[in-house]
Amino acid sequence: MNRLVTLMLVGLLTLTLGVARAAETPDASISLSADSVAAGIGISWGSGTLTYKGKTYPISVDGLSVGDAGISKISASGKVYNLNKVEDFNGNYTGVAAGATVGGGGSVSAMQNQNGVRVELVTTTQGLKFTLGANGVNMKIKQ
Repeated sequence: MNRLVTLMLVGLLTLTLGVARAAETPDASISLSADSVAAGIGISWGSGTLTYKGKTYPISVDGLSVGDAGISKISASGKVYNLNKVEDFNGNYTGVAAGATVGGGGSVSAMQNQNGVRVELVTTTQGLKFTLGANGVNMKIKQ
C-alpha cells in the first residue's frame, strides 16, 4: 500500500513538472552518481557530468537532505534550465523531493540555486531510503 501511494506521488510530481516544462527547452543535461547514508538527516556525496553547449564538465555534489532513513547508492539524470553561462551552475540548490525506495526505486526532484538555475532530476536508488521534504545540494564544476 505504501509503495502504491509513493508511486502515485512520484507520478503526480512528474506530471506536474512535465506540464510546467513542456514548452521550455532545457539548456543542459546532468548525470549524477552518489552514495547516501541517512538517519533522520541524510548526507550524500558524489560526482557527475554537466553537458552544456556540446561540452561535458565534471561536477561534484555534496548534499544535505531532511527526512531520510537508510543507506543507498544513487544515480540520477535530468535537465537544467536557465543556465546562461556555465559559471552560473555552481551553487547551493534547494527544492522539494518526493519518493521512497525499498530494494530499488526512484524519486523526482526539482531544485534551484541562487543564480536561478533549475535542475530537475529523476533519481534511482539501491538500498533502503525514504525521502520526502526539503533538501539542499551543493553542486559545482570541478576545477
